[in-house]
Amino acid sequence: MELRDAVTVVTGAGSGIGRAAAHAFARRGARVVVTDLDAERAKTVAAELAELGPDGARAVAAACDVTSLDDLRAVRDLALERFGQVDLVMNNVGILAVGPVEDIPLEAWQRVIDVNLLSVVRSNLVFLPMLLEQGSGHVVNTASTAGLLPYGHDRLPYTATKHAVVGLSQALALSLRPRGIGVSCLCPAGVATNIVEQITFYGEPAPPKGPRFPVLDAESVGELVADGVGEDRFLILTAPEAADELRELGADVDLYLSRLIKDSS
Repeated sequence: MELRDAVTVVTGAGSGIGRAAAHAFARRGARVVVTDLDAERAKTVAAELAELGPDGARAVAAACDVTSLDDLRAVRDLALERFGQVDLVMNNVGILAVGPVEDIPLEAWQRVIDVNLLSVVRSNLVFLPMLLEQGSGHVVNTASTAGLLPYGHDRLPYTATKHAVVGLSQALALSLRPRGIGVSCLCPAGVATNIVEQITFYGEPAPPKGPRFPVLDAESVGELVADGVGEDRFLILTAPEAADELRELGADVDLYLSRLIKDSS
């Protein structure tokens, strides 16, 4: 996909990976609709993007709660009003409930599912009809290496939803790519962001199990996303080591799980 002059919508773009991706898209000449639950953060990022070029109208901010269909429709309408089209949608919002599985209440599960998974479903309902009608575009869904590998036992609602986002994205690629719509799934490992703001803790912290991946800065991840979209790549990893772990898991699930359990005992 050619990002120059493309109209991109990024949710959760007020900070972290979303902000970095918005900057990376803008540096490649895209027009960006910056959305965030925090309206002031969205405005700040849009102002940052406006400084990258002479035309301040190339970025616009909107408050958006991704649990609201009406908010997402309003973002779509704003993009059409200001830029006339939408070419790329990046679904990037995520929250965590962390703790032993027996201590995480049902309400926390419901909240994480609503934000992490159903937000993508809502976005699809709002934006995909338009992309399909024009026969072009791209969708980026932010999952996690915790959605590829089984190490996230201490954040099971997050892990379950990110596995679901990976599966949803794979199936979307089968459905949409033959119809002219690209699909990418970002699976970041350690990234230095303010994600701790989105974490609710329950019970005593559980000891980690599984691989330790290097921590990247958000700006590097934003560049990886923009490059991945430009190359029409499905799986975008921030840690190449995760691919080796995924191959080992696929070769023998029982052996892989046994190794994780042994290594953490």
